[in-house]
Amino acid sequence: MAVISLKCPNCDGELIFDPSSGKYKCEYCFSLFSQEELDAMQPATAPEQSETKQSDAGQEDAGGQDVSKASDAESRKEASGQEAVIYTCPSCGAQIVTDETTAATFCYYCHNPVVLGGRVSGEFLPDKIIPFEIDRKEAEKKFLDYVGKKKFVPRFFFQKKQIEKMTGVYFPYWLYDVSLEGNLEAEAKKTRVWVSGEEEYTETKIYSIEREGTVDLNHLAMDALQKANKTLIEGVLPYQFDQMKDFTIGYLSGFQAEKRDIEKESYKAQAEQEMQGYAKNLMRESVDGYGSVTVRNSHFHTKQDLWNYVLLPVWTVTYRAKNGKIFYYSMNGQTGKVCGELPIDYKKLGLLSGIVSAVVLVLALIGGYLL
Repeated sequence: MAVISLKCPNCDGELIFDPSSGKYKCEYCFSLFSQEELDAMQPATAPEQSETKQSDAGQEDAGGQDVSKASDAESRKEASGQEAVIYTCPSCGAQIVTDETTAATFCYYCHNPVVLGGRVSGEFLPDKIIPFEIDRKEAEKKFLDYVGKKKFVPRFFFQKKQIEKMTGVYFPYWLYDVSLEGNLEAEAKKTRVWVSGEEEYTETKIYSIEREGTVDLNHLAMDALQKANKTLIEGVLPYQFDQMKDFTIGYLSGFQAEKRDIEKESYKAQAEQEMQGYAKNLMRESVDGYGSVTVRNSHFHTKQDLWNYVLLPVWTVTYRAKNGKIFYYSMNGQTGKVCGELPIDYKKLGLLSGIVSAVVLVLALIGGYLL
């Protein structure tokens, strides 16, 4: 499998995708290159190599180094029973340790970005991608701004240095578009109330409603990675899917990326049911002018559907609290939406509760005195 890195033609440094400019930036000479210029370049590629899987925690490489200790990430893989997969860095020749779904990462030794070409090709070639629009500096600011608006978060959490790790990751998703044809039957009511003399009258008219037509629904997103924290990567949805671009491998440079390990067949029944529910609600909303509407029956069938395999940008944040508890967060790399559980400063919460209780007590005493 080819291990690819993008080289600057001016200084031979590593090129990474820069979200702030939408171009490719050299971290050494600070040159910028457009997508068209990048397409004309020849990426640096390590010799074609097969995957080397390593699961023996005590096995050493040719240099005598304990491969199982190459990185914290690998140690976590071994602890979870996953096999490590080893490649060679095209920049320094060191071993790159990944798991079986990693598509883009960094060399642990020279820190240069690398893309594992075979994991974004063939059947695993993404149809579309939304590139990162928020760079790391802006992501940190947005995250701290988000935290700063929460009243009961511990004060030390506001400090930038408390963010243990922030990583930009492209996560794999399936996008489902469908055109549904169907009909809906409902019962609607109109009620009129009036008074004549001393009598009150109520008139209820009942109507039989029928609707039929075609409903087009787009961009139902479903995560395609088993190991992903579903709460976090689904919590940053939705994205502005009208800004998707055709996939090109350069967007991955400078970020981590994962390839899918969940196929669309796993979601097909769920997606069809969910979309039929949306279609039913939309057709129901087309019935107006009545006091109440009760759906009696509905039926939809698929005229045409389309599945797209896409990579979407997510900033992941790891934060270690003073008590050692680790908190995990995700941020939409396009819109900045944040998802995750924030720690609570119970002293602040207790102080507010005490103040509120004291105010209530004072008001109660004043009220009793006035009475």
